Amino acid sequence: MNDSDREKWDGIYRNSPDDIPEAARVLRENPHLLPRQGTALDLACGRGGNALFLAAAGLETHAWDISGVALEQLTGTATRLQRVIHTQVRDVCAEPPAPETFDIIVVCRFLDRSITPALAAALRKQGLLFYQTFTVDKDPAVGPRNPAYLLDRGELLSLFAGLRPVLYREEGRIGDIGNRVRNEAMLIACSDSE
Repeated sequence: MNDSDREKWDGIYRNSPDDIPEAARVLRENPHLLPRQGTALDLACGRGGNALFLAAAGLETHAWDISGVALEQLTGTATRLQRVIHTQVRDVCAEPPAPETFDIIVVCRFLDRSITPALAAALRKQGLLFYQTFTVDKDPAVGPRNPAYLLDRGELLSLFAGLRPVLYREEGRIGDIGNRVRNEAMLIACSDSE
């Protein structure tokens, strides 16, 4: 990422609605897997739907994004909802999280394969990764068109092969494509077993 990426995303978020952003489906549908306490990171958080969800669950929550505009919006929403979120303008590709720093990491609709080893290493013992992003089997009208930002079939499992899968879902274009989870793969994985 660079300054032009920052400017691009700042421009996108300047024109975004002022509603409360929704958390990723992989997180919303699996809150029972979250620990009662711990430190969480919403990486490449955008307007911070995941960060707001994690903070509401009682986790010490950090939210990183390249867009200062997105983080200003998140801070305003968090203040209105009386949630504490530690935001940081950060190019996560140039500066991924340090090893063993988070109990939970959530990544949604962001893909940079070069930092996946750092994400796995950033989990503490028994830490959980919640990941959801677009696949090559998506509807062409939805999400990015650049294949660099699309997962191949089963790729999310391969990228985090060192973690233990807890949940994986990738329906692709099988069956009724107008129903259920389409366009994206979802993974919840644990840093190690008991």
